[in-house]
Amino acid sequence: MTAASAPHAPVGRGTIRTLTAREMPLLRAHLLRLDAESRRDRFNGAIDERFIESYAERCLADGTVVVAYVEDEQVLAAAELHQPDTSYDGLPEIAFSVEHHVRRKGLGSILFRRLITEAEGRGYERLRITTGYSNEAMRALAQKFGARLTFRQGETTGTIDLTPLALPTFGGRSMNRGASLKSIEAA
Repeated sequence: MTAASAPHAPVGRGTIRTLTAREMPLLRAHLLRLDAESRRDRFNGAIDERFIESYAERCLADGTVVVAYVEDEQVLAAAELHQPDTSYDGLPEIAFSVEHHVRRKGLGSILFRRLITEAEGRGYERLRITTGYSNEAMRALAQKFGARLTFRQGETTGTIDLTPLALPTFGGRSMNRGASLKSIEAA
């Protein structure tokens, strides 16, 4: 999907796509370009470049799925889906980062939607999201997608329920948030 064909076309000529293993250095470069405030929001605290380099290597090694907005061969925004076996509570965790100059253009919502589709395709029933209390944009985005958030010890944590909705049902099948008219007609 190109940015131009996405709802609320975010910015110029980029694309939204899932990064391949070979493209994971683009994630590292993106995270290194984040300004200090964006890094603090993304990682819930101050971090250095060595941490980011190690983090990006772990994402590649542990199978983290990264859906990114890529423009001119640079990742400018990323949504990460971390596998449940890397989590302390067995829930897959999601994380987002958007470079300052492409914020407020709908990228967060587009990436969130794509990441939910990825999670549903893997059969995940719930996702966990954690952000700093001062990251109002992330809290608002998470709530937009149904996160139930709580505040504790300086951070906001929430879960998003991906189980199929009880209603409506079509042809005896209950529909989830990723359902399309095509899947309804096939029922």
